[in-house]
Amino acid sequence: MKAFIFLGPPGCGKGTQTDILSKELNLPHIDTGSLLRKNINEKTKIGLVAKSYIDKGQLVPVNVVSEVIKERLMKEDCKKGYVLDGFPRSLEQAREFDKILDEINGDIKKEDIEAFYFDIPTEVLIERLVNRRSCPKCGKIYNLKTMPPKKEGYCDICNTELTQRKDDTKETALLRFQTYENETKPLLDFYTKRGNLKTIDANKKVNEVWLELSKKAGITKQ
Repeated sequence: MKAFIFLGPPGCGKGTQTDILSKELNLPHIDTGSLLRKNINEKTKIGLVAKSYIDKGQLVPVNVVSEVIKERLMKEDCKKGYVLDGFPRSLEQAREFDKILDEINGDIKKEDIEAFYFDIPTEVLIERLVNRRSCPKCGKIYNLKTMPPKKEGYCDICNTELTQRKDDTKETALLRFQTYENETKPLLDFYTKRGNLKTIDANKKVNEVWLELSKKAGITKQ
């Protein structure tokens, strides 16, 4: 039983690979962004707080994220493992994740965490982000250059009109990278010291990244 977490700057491809991994292992894909957006769309108290930070390209406060995550991890389908997408994003969140695991007192412990770092140049990420579009209904993500929808402007799955997130502009992207450098990058040392971290070359095609990930996750043979 494992808890898989993914580390790397915005737009590095974590979301796509977490979705593939969860389906391959038949584990729940816990997308922190989707959980938060659900609260934002429903205009809950937590959602309004989260929105004020996301719109500025900043991290959502750890107590808000942790409350959402803990509630999700306590569900029955998480007992055999899960794939976390977008959490933890700071040392504070990583320590909070440790506390959540202790409080839940389930089969998954701190030593069962497998962390993957998606390594990719910043200039490549900016190009990815400004061309990223997402489906507001089912959450599927596209890239206008590298992974466009079959029908221009519409989702392949549910035919909903695609949108560009407010934080997928060059200006906001640069703010998010600065936030990443300051708050998320130290997680690499945190999980390296534990022996939990594996690095993935994310500057490749989706299938090539998956091949490397599946090998390092022990799904396919080296």
